[in-house]
Amino acid sequence: MKGQKTKKPDLLEVTRERFAAELDRWCRNMGVSRGELDDRVVATRPLSAFEAIGSPERDDFPILRGKEVLMEAAYRGSFGQAFTSASGVFSGTLEEVLDLPLDDLFHRAVLVSTINAVLRNLGIVERTVHCRDAGPADCAAGLGRWLKEEGADRAGLVGMQPALLSSLVEILGPEKVMVSDLECAGEVRFGVQVLDGASPEPLFERSPLVLITGTTLVNGTIDGLLDLADRYGSRVVFFGTTIAGAAHLLGLERWCASSE
Repeated sequence: MKGQKTKKPDLLEVTRERFAAELDRWCRNMGVSRGELDDRVVATRPLSAFEAIGSPERDDFPILRGKEVLMEAAYRGSFGQAFTSASGVFSGTLEEVLDLPLDDLFHRAVLVSTINAVLRNLGIVERTVHCRDAGPADCAAGLGRWLKEEGADRAGLVGMQPALLSSLVEILGPEKVMVSDLECAGEVRFGVQVLDGASPEPLFERSPLVLITGTTLVNGTIDGLLDLADRYGSRVVFFGTTIAGAAHLLGLERWCASSE
């Protein structure tokens, strides 16, 4: 129908298409067939909180409170991870992963973690395994140094990551930091009231720099967030291991200081 807007594809669907193209390109360069990649089994499982994050200095991370799980995919001895609220176990070939429907959070997490594991195995991306023990604190300290290097004077955080929020507040002051989250909206953390993650417009309107959790790729909110960034001219930097592969495939800016 004339004048009707075409619906934008799910960004994870775009990621999947680019992943498949990246595999084809790698195979051509190496002189091998896609079948030689596909005959390897991909296995995914949710990690325990200790496996995922160890014994960090603080106990307010969502994974320690049972609000999310870390899905890990294994491929040829390489690992990739994705945070999600879904949980389950999957085993299959690479092509079977690529055929999974994306209307299910568990399937989305399987795909994202698998992309990370495979691209890690092929030497295309790094830092696909979450930091543990003192790693989150080191990450927060690294964020402080990075903010100073970037000259940021205001920042927004999409997705509650307490260590990062604490660092933002310490460096910029609570009056210059905004945070949104789907689970803890209305709470006050480190002197900052958490906005409803379903309505984060004020955060983008007032934050020239916005740090966004890669988990948004899994839960499907990334598309609307990037639209808001375009509308308000915010610079977006994704953080964490979840979006490692997709950031490479989509040309997104990513910051992750302490992952493996």
